[in-house]
Amino acid sequence: MKKRLHIFNPFIYITPFFKNRIPGQLIIQYTDRCNARCPQCGMRVTEQFRRSMLDMDVTKKIIDSAAEKGIKALSFTGGEPMIFLDKIVELLKYAHDTGIKYTRTGTNGFIFMNPDNPDYEERITKIAGALTESNLYTFWISIDSYCPDTHENMRGLPGVISGIKKALPIFHKHGIYPSANLGINRNMGGSPPPSISNPVEFYESFRDAFRRYYEFIIGLGFTMVNACYPMSIDNGNGLDAVYGATSESPVVQFSSDEKALVFKALLDTIPEYRDKIRIFSPRVSLYSLIRRYTVGEEYCYPCRGGIDFFFIDARDGNTYPCGYRGKDNLGKFWDLDMEKIDKVPSCRKCDWECFIDPSELLGPLLSLMKKPLAFFERAVKDSDYFRIWMQDIKYFSACNFFDGRIPPDYKRLADHKKPVVFKMEK
Repeated sequence: MKKRLHIFNPFIYITPFFKNRIPGQLIIQYTDRCNARCPQCGMRVTEQFRRSMLDMDVTKKIIDSAAEKGIKALSFTGGEPMIFLDKIVELLKYAHDTGIKYTRTGTNGFIFMNPDNPDYEERITKIAGALTESNLYTFWISIDSYCPDTHENMRGLPGVISGIKKALPIFHKHGIYPSANLGINRNMGGSPPPSISNPVEFYESFRDAFRRYYEFIIGLGFTMVNACYPMSIDNGNGLDAVYGATSESPVVQFSSDEKALVFKALLDTIPEYRDKIRIFSPRVSLYSLIRRYTVGEEYCYPCRGGIDFFFIDARDGNTYPCGYRGKDNLGKFWDLDMEKIDKVPSCRKCDWECFIDPSELLGPLLSLMKKPLAFFERAVKDSDYFRIWMQDIKYFSACNFFDGRIPPDYKRLADHKKPVVFKMEK
């Protein structure tokens, strides 16, 4: 496989906007093998299906094509990527050498188990060292609840929380500042929330859960956090998930009314903690999702999946607009002609934050450059939206755009604690 050195040129991150595009993102599902028992995921170890893994040479060919097509962010997901640590490290290095700056991967946490073993620190040091050499930009660790017992029972990984706490200083010493990754679920507060029949109690239960979660992960030693929106879809909207990280389990199934309240709870909680930990979740995306589920789905900026963002499935190695649009098989990524892609987005059928959040965050910038009149008309029509959006942009800058290789600058974050609760009409 060919290997190219890259000289960083910031202008290449701006030029896509002039072509009705935004910086591209590719998520590669390297494998659907997993060793955890998460009820919210269809790839859990107890599921009976033929497991898959991409060929290394094929994966490198995808990476070469991604670099040639101007992809700026590349993620390796699973299943559980860290089952194949050596291969993932090799692929991360390869992607970096092709010029892809924003590389990411993560773990369910199994690598942090058995922290009392005598060789634990040595083993974690080797893992941290290998990831450091890979030049990855972000490393995530999934944590489902602020209650250790709840998280460990859901994942089937006993003792993993104490292992994570012991491992984080070792990672930090190696220049890796992992992000805690919360998949929003009904157990994140330690027990199921009250019924939606009492909306105030339902909302307050999630407000309390988000607060406790942030306090918990800060106490563990995390400096960064992200939230994945509930990994469930409405089968009546024409979607057919190809990505197995979705489930029909009640733990991640939420009605539209419930989603609006959960997103509102997160929207209102984030400002309380922005000075204490780098919170990736853009509030403007939550604001739009709330409006989608209360006012109408046309409110959100459409998802850029299939235009700028793509998903590679481990089973067939083919390309899809996202993990949920399994009916839209785009074939091999290296055969994809980016110039022939319809650049007018229209999909608002799911809440996959990997594509929804950047679409919403960068949508206004694209609108400003291509349709400035529409941009300013919307700014006047909904001043709350643009106030939140501007706060997000400034905050992301203060977070050094969530570079997981450097610690947070708490002096810069201090200006972003603004406990404002928005009252949004239904």
